[in-house]
Amino acid sequence: MSRADKAALLRKLASERILVKDGPYGSMIQGYGLDEAGFRGGRSFTHDQKGNNDLLNVTRPEIIGEICDAYLEAGADIVATNTFNANAISQADYGIESMVREINLAGARLTRAAADRWSARTPEQPRFVVGALGPTNKTLSVSPDVNNPGYRAVSFDDVKDVYRTQIDALLDGGVDFIMIETIFDTLNAKAAIVAADEAAEARDEELPVMVSMTLTDLAGRNISGQTVEAFWHSVRHVRPLTMGMNCSFGATELHPYVGVLNTQVDSLLCVYPNAGLPNEMGAYDEAPETTARLVRGWAESGWLNIVGGCCGTTPEHIRAIARAVRGIKPRRPAVLPPALRLSGMEAASFF
Repeated sequence: MSRADKAALLRKLASERILVKDGPYGSMIQGYGLDEAGFRGGRSFTHDQKGNNDLLNVTRPEIIGEICDAYLEAGADIVATNTFNANAISQADYGIESMVREINLAGARLTRAAADRWSARTPEQPRFVVGALGPTNKTLSVSPDVNNPGYRAVSFDDVKDVYRTQIDALLDGGVDFIMIETIFDTLNAKAAIVAADEAAEARDEELPVMVSMTLTDLAGRNISGQTVEAFWHSVRHVRPLTMGMNCSFGATELHPYVGVLNTQVDSLLCVYPNAGLPNEMGAYDEAPETTARLVRGWAESGWLNIVGGCCGTTPEHIRAIARAVRGIKPRRPAVLPPALRLSGMEAASFF
């Protein structure tokens, strides 16, 4: 089945029931208590690797497979690859930029294999795989030097090329869609979108893209200063498969902004909040039942097509969420004038 066909199937299923996305890898990996040797998995590196969760796709694939299986067993329809920081900019901190393709390819193949196993067990519930692209640790909109506002550590083309390398590996590994998530900088997101469009043109195929922004404050803006409405109108022309929000806050804090997006977005709406706010120790302790009750409120308001969990959520949160939204009718996307999908060349000039 082509990626365009997979997108059509996802839209069909999302019109029949609220779909469930998985939770994070990071929170689960912490539970394994890995030390430096645990992250290295017997391989040699010139830099410390402790905390490099993406590397585990290569060095400890059994751990990533266990986590993915746990989310699928909990009821996830959509599982993301463990590749949030698997880009050359982020991996430069660990001195392994040269491993980016290997890490993404391994992550995609692991997730694809798990999703296919579960799809075979439950043919009535096909599972989808999304290739996760994080925001990187550089920003195109804000200078890292307070004394030089015009300075940027990276250029638009730098970021685009970094994302293109990651996307190509994820596609070769068999993902269905690309998810550009935890977007704090609109310009970074646009670089990723152009990279995805160029990758699609190179393969002569349609590449469905999921877009998910994050808020940097309770005023509902990102680091570029855009509200959720403004961000949506900045990316709407690419006709994303889904639009939504994740991370930064829990369901309580995200509530008003989910309501805003519900009235604006003419694609599927996908939201995956944190398990509340972190406590004084930086840990998340919102119970699965609490998160599930809060997102059920969104579902009952008719605001959801896809829902999952971000920081601090676990397979038990995903299980509780799946139960909470079961049987509730999914959101009907807002009816707005059609937007133009730009080609890679046109998109590059537009940005």
